[in-house]
Amino acid sequence: MELGMIGLGRMGANMAERLRRGGHRIVGFDPKANEYQQANAKGVELAQSIAELVGHLPPPRAVWLMVPAGDAVDQTIATLLPLLAPGDVIIDGGNSNYRDSQRRALALADSRIDYVDCGTSGGVWGLQEGYSLMIGGGEAVIERLRPLFATLAPAPDRGWGRVGPSGAGHFTKMIHNGIEYGLMQAYAEGFSLLQHKSEFTLDLHQVADIWRHGSVVRSRLLDLTADALGENPALDGIAPCVADSGEGRWTVLEALELGVAAPVITLAMLARLRSRDPSSFSDKLLAALRQQFGGHAVLKEQTKD
Repeated sequence: MELGMIGLGRMGANMAERLRRGGHRIVGFDPKANEYQQANAKGVELAQSIAELVGHLPPPRAVWLMVPAGDAVDQTIATLLPLLAPGDVIIDGGNSNYRDSQRRALALADSRIDYVDCGTSGGVWGLQEGYSLMIGGGEAVIERLRPLFATLAPAPDRGWGRVGPSGAGHFTKMIHNGIEYGLMQAYAEGFSLLQHKSEFTLDLHQVADIWRHGSVVRSRLLDLTADALGENPALDGIAPCVADSGEGRWTVLEALELGVAAPVITLAMLARLRSRDPSSFSDKLLAALRQQFGGHAVLKEQTKD
């Protein structure tokens, strides 16, 4: 098949390369020069504009978006819309909010352009091992795109599938990422306990490597933990501040709206917010309250020279 891909960051470029290796013709575009050059080095056929990209594709066209969630997706679709024709399809492989995907699918249906939301997971291993694809949209258009999904997935018959109508793909990926938050937090807390048990002088990289084989807690995230500890055992130079890209928040909000208890994911999200407060007012107030009711000592905050 022939596919246009807009957004050639690391993941987008790797996906384009995997598709190219699978025999598909890929035309890519990215406004950022650095990412454009990286994709060029991978042998991706490049266009100088979105209009040129669309012009290189035979109808019915398929254009895959790997751009940041939010306004960037809407702006890209607005640029594409006058260039496309009935029967063409836009695939959003980023981490868009599922409600936005539902809205976009309805809007594009008026122009008889299909919209497919494809939650994509695989990270740095995707190029070699394949991607996990959670796909929402019409059955017929997803079946037409089967060769693309089968090439991107770990195998043609596993690791991908249509999970429901428009929005279902990004909803499923949102919950996937919420689960990931909880798993990451559990590993972080467990290894912190190991690190604080100083009397045993545990080698955390060794422990992680032991757990990777045969243990019930082995996982791809544990592989990453072992790699990180092997490269930097004390995690020197890494600030204890953890960002989030939105999916964890959306998952917590969805849990509240549905009335479903999700305490682990919620607490993992709150832990990330807490990590960004270098001078926690709540902790200062707790210390002050302990002094007020029990006369407990208060540590003085160190001032910078």
